[in-house]
Amino acid sequence: MNRVFSPVQQLLITWLLLLITASVTLKALSYVGELVSILLSAALIAFLLNYPVSALEKTFLPRSLAATIVYLMAGIGLLLFGLTVVPPVFNQGRQFIANLPNFLDSAQQQLESFQLWSVEHNLPFDVRVIAQQILAKIQAQVEVIATRGVSKGVSLVVGTFNWFLDFILILVISFYMLLDGKRLWQGITGFFSPKIRSGLTESLQRNLQRFISGQFFLGLFMAVTLTLAFLALRVPFFLLFAVFIGAMEIIPFIGATLGIGTVVVLVSFINWWLALKVLIVSVAIQQVKDNAIAPRIMGNLTGLSPVIIFATLLLGAKLGGLLGVILAIPIAGVVKSLVEIILDPTLPPQTGSFFHNPLNTEIPHPAKSAESKVG
Repeated sequence: MNRVFSPVQQLLITWLLLLITASVTLKALSYVGELVSILLSAALIAFLLNYPVSALEKTFLPRSLAATIVYLMAGIGLLLFGLTVVPPVFNQGRQFIANLPNFLDSAQQQLESFQLWSVEHNLPFDVRVIAQQILAKIQAQVEVIATRGVSKGVSLVVGTFNWFLDFILILVISFYMLLDGKRLWQGITGFFSPKIRSGLTESLQRNLQRFISGQFFLGLFMAVTLTLAFLALRVPFFLLFAVFIGAMEIIPFIGATLGIGTVVVLVSFINWWLALKVLIVSVAIQQVKDNAIAPRIMGNLTGLSPVIIFATLLLGAKLGGLLGVILAIPIAGVVKSLVEIILDPTLPPQTGSFFHNPLNTEIPHPAKSAESKVG
């Protein structure tokens, strides 16, 4: 049988069609971003809770009962967290916002003192103009928040109500995903060939489980250790700053650095020397986390270069905001695994083995298969 296209042309056409399909899919998803975010959030919760549910199933409990028990335990855990950690953090955050104008005045005085010191020592530093512009912008934002707080009360209430409805919807969808997740996943991936389907499932489980659990434990480590360190250094609002840096760990690779930089700048408004101590201690703990703890927990998660990782984070932020940033790295690992499967010489996508053909019920004869391989 004569071929219309050469193997090289078939490969180029296949990848061109894949790129066009991906582009059209991303364009279509941009119009239903909120719905996609709800479904992805529900799927992520169901994926994480599937591990304890599967463990309870091994004790001969029905899956529905196991899922209900896990959801109740998770709810109790969130309730305890909300009663123990959230109130003091919220209280320190409210105090920090209330004292922010005083901190800005203190920062301006410290900058003026630094300027006088640099002039006395004939140093080429002139930070007055830049500092005044930055402080003026910050002060203006604080005043806007203070003056518009009442006028935005209705929108805040409406936004909170919508967020609460989305949260309830996510919980309900995730519960049903947890009950019928296996059959749902088989339906979603059913159009792939068995090899692609198994590779996708295995890669997604490995990358997502390792990444989510790893980021959680790394963030918890940063929050706990920095809380003790900031308390020892007598840092004002120590719990707020430590929890903020730990929460920023959810952003892969750069989250903790951004959190530490933000906290150091805020503490410098109060005391420059204290800010330097905070920087040294935070960077030291971060190095311990990056070099001693993270490799043991997460290992070589994707095997991608840093440039590709940062490009993936930017693309995830563009498409899905914070949720896109969280899922960007594990999805990149899944894509990398799929590309490795596709580029396998024994399974090139142009052979038609990438997708499952439900109409092809013919079972290849061993002799024919051997002859085809030899030929």
